[in-house]
Amino acid sequence: MDGLFWRDRRWQFSAAFVVLALCTGTVAALGGGDTGSRAATVSGPVIGALAPDGSRPQGCRTVDAAQPLPAVAPRDVTWRQLNGAGVPFSASAGPLRTTGALRWCFAHTPMGAVMAAHTISRQMSGPDWRAVSREQLVPGLGRDYFDAMRESMGEDGPPQTANRLAGFLVTRYTPRTAVVRVLVRQPTVRYFSVDYTVDWNGVDWRLRPLNSGGLYGAVTPVLSLAGFVLWNET
Repeated sequence: MDGLFWRDRRWQFSAAFVVLALCTGTVAALGGGDTGSRAATVSGPVIGALAPDGSRPQGCRTVDAAQPLPAVAPRDVTWRQLNGAGVPFSASAGPLRTTGALRWCFAHTPMGAVMAAHTISRQMSGPDWRAVSREQLVPGLGRDYFDAMRESMGEDGPPQTANRLAGFLVTRYTPRTAVVRVLVRQPTVRYFSVDYTVDWNGVDWRLRPLNSGGLYGAVTPVLSLAGFVLWNET
């Protein structure tokens, strides 16, 4: 019974990575950004605490006054390679800092939550996932299960697929937590979506795993794109 349970969970967990894994050809089409080289692993705490005046860590400053739910993608979005896949980066919403393997410092806004969901989940498919888990996942039982299952997959995670990021929708937002629905396009021009939850810990957004250890909710086929904010590059 235990063997069947873990085999089933591992399959579900693998799907969480495959959802956002893009093939090399798609990445080249998106273009720009990082060269895809592996960043040096950083040991110990990376994302600092709040300064005595309540400001964010040194070098991490964002404009957080505007809180409306995004109706269009930011104009300052560029696409960069992250662990072999194209991921959106925004000069206003984040990630604004790169420290070793970590991309962090997201705006404390709905759009910042969107960027955090995309970036943190994608970082988990690379060899430095342990540092990302320690710094950018909400601690608890879900993270413990995630670590155990991710360890069983090897350093590089699942193989790449030809799926590509198509858009997003913020289905719930408060200054403390947000649910981001990520729209994914398959090569057959079919769409599906998955939901990620991110929590604000006072310093930055962190991805909250499910109690099962997965990073996202159920995969849902999408028949209409109404309501989704579409990425300009897709």
